[in-house]
Amino acid sequence: MSAACPAWLIAGPASGQGKTTLTAALARYHARQGRRVRAFKVGPDYLDPMWLEAASGQPVYQLDLWLVGEAECRRLLHEAAREADLILIEGVMGLFDGAPSAADLARTFGVPALLVIAATGMAETFGAIAHGLASYRPDLPLAGIVANRVASADHAGRLRESLPPGLVWRGAFPRQTETSLPDRHLGLVQAGELADLEARLDRLADGIAGELAEPPEPVSFAAARVPVPPAALAGVRVGIARDAAFSFLYRANLDLLRAMGAELLFFSPLRDADLPEVDSVYLPGGYPELYLDALAANGAMRNALRRHVDAGKPLLAECGGMLYLLEELVDTAGRGGALCGILPGRAAMGARLAGLGLQTADFPSGSLRGHTFHYSRLETALTPALHGDQRRGGRGEPIFRQGRVTASYLHWYLPSCPEAAVELLHP
Repeated sequence: MSAACPAWLIAGPASGQGKTTLTAALARYHARQGRRVRAFKVGPDYLDPMWLEAASGQPVYQLDLWLVGEAECRRLLHEAAREADLILIEGVMGLFDGAPSAADLARTFGVPALLVIAATGMAETFGAIAHGLASYRPDLPLAGIVANRVASADHAGRLRESLPPGLVWRGAFPRQTETSLPDRHLGLVQAGELADLEARLDRLADGIAGELAEPPEPVSFAAARVPVPPAALAGVRVGIARDAAFSFLYRANLDLLRAMGAELLFFSPLRDADLPEVDSVYLPGGYPELYLDALAANGAMRNALRRHVDAGKPLLAECGGMLYLLEELVDTAGRGGALCGILPGRAAMGARLAGLGLQTADFPSGSLRGHTFHYSRLETALTPALHGDQRRGGRGEPIFRQGRVTASYLHWYLPSCPEAAVELLHP
């Protein structure tokens, strides 16, 4: 049985256009009107969903036809449509970037694309860009155009007049540095780091007016049947690092582990002196380089992790979690911090991107999907047990397996292969 709910996919010509800003503004505005808003993020991302969760007050999940799969995307959208008054889907990169792209998602589920274009330094060219996006694939459902970073009312007028017939003007967002979402090398700053988070979101919502203030037309989302994962982790206690240094966690990963019977116990490598009583440990990615002093000073936690590994218990480490297991990590200022020493080697942060893209890896239990996005470079004497495979071909990130430790730069989407989750975390 299908369920209908008003929905938009917010996309643009490239990254940096203001997709997160507009999606968060819409989510907060409509939530303030008493509507239940469910937001989603296309593609692998941890930071944008933090802002969307804060803006909407509801959990945010990934939608991606390759990483998540069409059936699971359909299930998530149908479930949201049954309970929500508005669905907002933030795109990834440019509208047509990737295979599959945000445009492919919009076409697959019939969600109209609301296009946001940063208009800094342009006037009538705005219309040409909008025309190109709207006409590149004629079967793309289109909701209209929004201009971002507009300098004045006169500027907005010129932008609106530049649109060719048939394209709907949905409004303009002014250029406002005080409401911009701050960023750093991996993307936006984590929403929880800002003391004025709620005030920023409210100021963004205050900019919603005109047609954006009204919910779009409903979209019908069909139900989907997806396999129920087996209770293969029943009774397994999984300790998961979660604090400001280790926060890159997919909600879908946590849902899967719980659905398979695992008990999740969270701990902080920054603050806690010991692990909870657990059978396995999951160290996700994050920003260990920003908290080197605190991580290096917490010798009790490093010792607890070494005892866990020495006892032959499983440990899964992703990106920043892997860096924490090394002997040393060097930040961008050249300052080093001694870390766990569970894996030999060191890593150093760089100014340039060192790894990016979707990958898959063939474990004995099955093929697991994930992505890489990092600025550090690793030096280690360890021989990789296997490598990821890049989506466009070629060898991907090394994956290290030492005893029951599995570590890589790859961030895994565990629901893509529940059997691999069991292999990696079952004692």
